[in-house]
Amino acid sequence: MLEGLLIGLSTAVSPTNLLLVVAGCLIGTLIGMLPGLGPMSIIAIMIPVAITIGDPTGALILLAGVYYGAIFGGSTSSILLNAPGVAGTVASSFDGYPMARAGHAGKALTIAAIASFAGGTIGVVLLMIFAPMLSSLALLFHSAEYFALMVVGLSAIAAFAGTGQVFKAVMMTLLGLMMATVGEGALFNMPRFTMGVMDLQSGFSFITLAMALFALPEAIFLVLKPRVMGGEGSKGGKISGLRMSRAEARSITPVIGRQSVQGFFIGVLPGAGATIASFLGYAVERNIASKEEQQKFGHGSVKGLAAPETANNAACTGSFVPLLTLGIPGSGTTAILLGALIALNVTPGPRLMVDEPQIFWAVIISMYIGNLVLLILNLPLIPYIAKILAIPRNYLIPFILFFTMMGSYIGQNNATELLLLVGFGVMATVLRFADYPLAPVLIGFILGQMMEDNFSRAMQIYGGFDFIIERPMTLGLLIFAVVLLVLPSIRARLARQKAKGIADGD
Repeated sequence: MLEGLLIGLSTAVSPTNLLLVVAGCLIGTLIGMLPGLGPMSIIAIMIPVAITIGDPTGALILLAGVYYGAIFGGSTSSILLNAPGVAGTVASSFDGYPMARAGHAGKALTIAAIASFAGGTIGVVLLMIFAPMLSSLALLFHSAEYFALMVVGLSAIAAFAGTGQVFKAVMMTLLGLMMATVGEGALFNMPRFTMGVMDLQSGFSFITLAMALFALPEAIFLVLKPRVMGGEGSKGGKISGLRMSRAEARSITPVIGRQSVQGFFIGVLPGAGATIASFLGYAVERNIASKEEQQKFGHGSVKGLAAPETANNAACTGSFVPLLTLGIPGSGTTAILLGALIALNVTPGPRLMVDEPQIFWAVIISMYIGNLVLLILNLPLIPYIAKILAIPRNYLIPFILFFTMMGSYIGQNNATELLLLVGFGVMATVLRFADYPLAPVLIGFILGQMMEDNFSRAMQIYGGFDFIIERPMTLGLLIFAVVLLVLPSIRARLARQKAKGIADGD
């Protein structure tokens, strides 16, 4: 490993490759900030550019920089505008946006930058140490295990439900699951629930749904409920509160440590990725928090922001394990990266570390450098980025609407998406007025499609539900999902009994 690190270091620190790291991080960050243009789109666009470089190592360093740069920058629109354009940053908006709305946009962006840097850096260390061993672990996961993993992800709905709102959260999750069934099914390549509309054969677009659930209702609320967007932190156009207090830094340190490890190992599993890692990271931290801290989640909790930001960046790094060591893409983005590798005449797999050590280790070293570059690029720009919230409301509303509609249209390139955006946006606004949580809809939609695909394959292989009993790992994950779902109710009941006991004692 030491020899490989020295080879990778000598390759990665060449002037050309250092320039490619900086270029990839900068492009990825800027694209990640724009709702609707996620890492998949920009990597697909950058592949012809990467191929013209000629050197496979430099090309992969550039594309990897774009990938984790987009995840790093994707939190900006989630925090400032409540418009998550990348699925992996949806959970960041749950506490990041309330912080920005309360006048702490600078602090929220600082926490996101530090958590992202820490998660990515720790993920690289774990990648360097565990890559060979984890490649064999990833092979143990089949369709049955992935189905159970999606169920674990769905069990996170309990973390997004306020006090007494678990039933509402379940209803919203079921709505998301139903929306995921529109389009071609996993078992039969025939359209379903499309009502004869050709544009719905591929299903609803994630970008359209994310914008309709979060960004569009926010613009409507700005009109219906006039208020000062930036709060006390943006008076006079000045952004204050860029730094965390020592107490806040101490509180998020263990969160960053836990979610770096958890996010990385989730990212290692093909088919999991940054989205599930961020949702599970948020859910786990909320469930293990004290009762007083749980009340802050969803209302500007620093832990609620640090957890998904750490987890999604660690998972982004972890996704390179199955890509480089097995040649298995763990997500749509890594599938595009796999195509780029093949186009560059590089065959990823178990032999890559032996046959092309300079590529494998140079990419790892470039991730160290890239995470540092991202921190240096982002921290000085936070005061200027945060000034978006100082824009007067009559200018901010068209700004939000423009990026919302642009992101939705770019997703599928047809006008039907704009009609769906308006329809879902009105529906989401009504649900928000009725105090229904909207996050479970998106969780159900994102995980529902993957869950159905893996469930269908498992049923075909085992001819029934026998896979639950025959595969102990699947059964263990399903039991863990049940525990996650009922744990908040048990804790609430114990708290009520304790309060009653204290009252009786008085």
